[in-house]
Formats: sequence, structure tokens, C-alpha cells
Amino acid sequence: MTADPLADVVNLDDLEALARERLDAMTFDYYAGGAGDEVTLRENRAAFARLVLRYRVLRGADRPDPRTTVLGQELSLPALVAPTAFHGLAHPQGELATTRAAGAAGTVMVLSTLATEAVEDVVAAAAGPVWFQLYVYKDRPATEALVRRAEAAGCRALVLTVDSPRLGRRERDVRSRFHLPPHLRAKNLLPAGMADLGPDRHDSGLAAYFHALLDPALTWADVGWLRSISRLPLLVKGVVRGDDAARALDEGAHGVVVSNHGGRQLDGAPATLDVLPEVVDAVAGRGEVLLDGGVRRGADVLKALALGARAVLLGRPVLWGLAVGGEAGARRALELLRAEVELAMTLVGARAVDEVSRDLVAPTPR
Repeated sequence: MTADPLADVVNLDDLEALARERLDAMTFDYYAGGAGDEVTLRENRAAFARLVLRYRVLRGADRPDPRTTVLGQELSLPALVAPTAFHGLAHPQGELATTRAAGAAGTVMVLSTLATEAVEDVVAAAAGPVWFQLYVYKDRPATEALVRRAEAAGCRALVLTVDSPRLGRRERDVRSRFHLPPHLRAKNLLPAGMADLGPDRHDSGLAAYFHALLDPALTWADVGWLRSISRLPLLVKGVVRGDDAARALDEGAHGVVVSNHGGRQLDGAPATLDVLPEVVDAVAGRGEVLLDGGVRRGADVLKALALGARAVLLGRPVLWGLAVGGEAGARRALELLRAEVELAMTLVGARAVDEVSRDLVAPTPR
């Protein structure tokens, strides 16, 4: 191993292995873990292995163009940085470093409500678009103030998470009594007095926080409410059914993110790739469809695109990179994915992302 830990990193799994060495057990398990028996966590990855790529030949795809657009915003590759909480646990510069890495990679940073840096500071540090992921609190005026802050700061879209009326039972976090250390806070909630996430005697501190503060009674009417208080485009994140996806667009959303929260909410939920075709068919071109969960390879990205996703979101690997090398490590995660996407495009015969069509994928032969 050289002095630079990133020098010997070959793929995203290498970043995870290095991050495990650097992070304390509580933090690593918080990032890596899932709900219950972690069946859905594993299935998100396994679903990609259940598909093969039926590549084309002699297509002249030696210099593929991986650029795309999402909500009219140009991306240099069909992958965004997913909203994940508490980047300050991985690196002192937290979301500031991650956002700079996303901008350097030419893609979107989706900032979590539960960031350890304030939205204004993150947008100021950005060299590319920042979207804001939103949890809705029982305190609706505080939620509205947060939305207006995100818009005023310069965020370019809202991403409403709808799969978390209560926090999934994440047993790794229960055992470790997960909490934020005293020097870290959820800074976007400081004005509302909801920034502290300390230890709980009997449970994860995050579970106690969700139970006390987040609104478990959201309905479809709340999508319309958000549309009424913000001019920003709105994506609904946490959809795994076609009928829910269609309803989201009916209620005014501009698209959906097919997501099971990285296997961290309902254990036994379907793998996101398995339900992607149903959602795409139900949306029927009326809005954007993105996917997260289990993406680790460029070939995974192509499988998602072939099934109709506009782009994917990359979560844990960016955190692993951040833990290993700060901004440079997060950027390395995105660079590795980009290189694999470009290679996979050449090998399947796709000169541009719109040539990644559904006939390129098929179930793995048994």
C-alpha cells in the first residue's frame, strides 16, 4: 500500500474496505447497516446480478458520451450523489467536501435535511447544482421555513422522502446506541431547536429523534402543500409501486425516485431494480424516474438506464470515499463510477445514454 490510500483503490468496494478501517464501529455500522435481517439491503445488490447485458457489437462506440439531463439540469454522467445524513461523522469537512466533489464530477449533490452543514454553506461551496432532500416535521412552520431557506440558498429541486413515517428498526444502531457526538449537529434544524441528536438509553438516538419530531401522518395532500409553498421542482423519493408513482405525478410532482431507503426502512421490501420497470411504465414519460439502492458498478448504471431510469443516485460509496480521503475520496468514488460507465457503454455498443435501451437487458439464464 502506498502513502496515498486512494492510489491503490480499484473499485468502490475497495473504498468500503478502507473506510471500515478508518471509521469507528458505530459510524461504520450506521452508514453500512440496514433494517431487520438486512434482507432488502442485500437484495438491492443481488437484483443487479439477476440481469445480464445483451451487448451489441460493431457499433463504433469507442468514445461514448455519458452525459444526460435530469429536471433540465445537465449532468456529466447519469449518477447523482444521493442524500445521506451526517457526513461530518466521516470527515471534518462533511457535506462541504462532498458537494465540492460532486461539482468537480459534474453532477448533482442532493443534500440531506440531516446534514451536519447548513444548506447556505453547502450551496456556497458548490460548483454544481444542489438539491435539497426534505423530511417533513410535525412542526409545519419549521418545515416551511426550511423549504424557504433551501430555495433562498439556491437549491435547484426538492426531494421529498416518503418512506419513513417511522424509522426502520436498524438493529446495528440499536446495539451501538447511535448518536451524534457533541461537536456535530443537524445544522439545518438549528433555528427550530431540533439540531441535537444525542444518545438514547434504550434505542438508537436517530430512532428517538424521528419518533419525537418527524410527522408520521403524511398524506398525498402534503405533496400539494409543498408545491404550494415552493416554486422548485419536486421529486418524491421512496416509491416502489407503479400506482404510487403515477399518483405522485397526479399530485404535482415532477418525478419519483425508486428507493427503499437503501434497505434501511421496511426489511422485506422489494429490490429497487426489480420494481423499476413497473414504475417506469406507470409514469409513462410524464416525469423523471431515478433509482437508488445497490449501485456499485458502471454495469449496474447501464442496467438501470436500460430499464428506464433517467439516472441513478450513489450513496454509501461516496461516504466511503469521504471517510478515506475527504473531498478527493468522494471525487474518486464518482470518477471510478464514471470510468466504469464509459467502459460499459463501449462494451455494450452505446454511443450515448439514449442508446441504452431495454433490449440490452435480460434475466440471467438459469
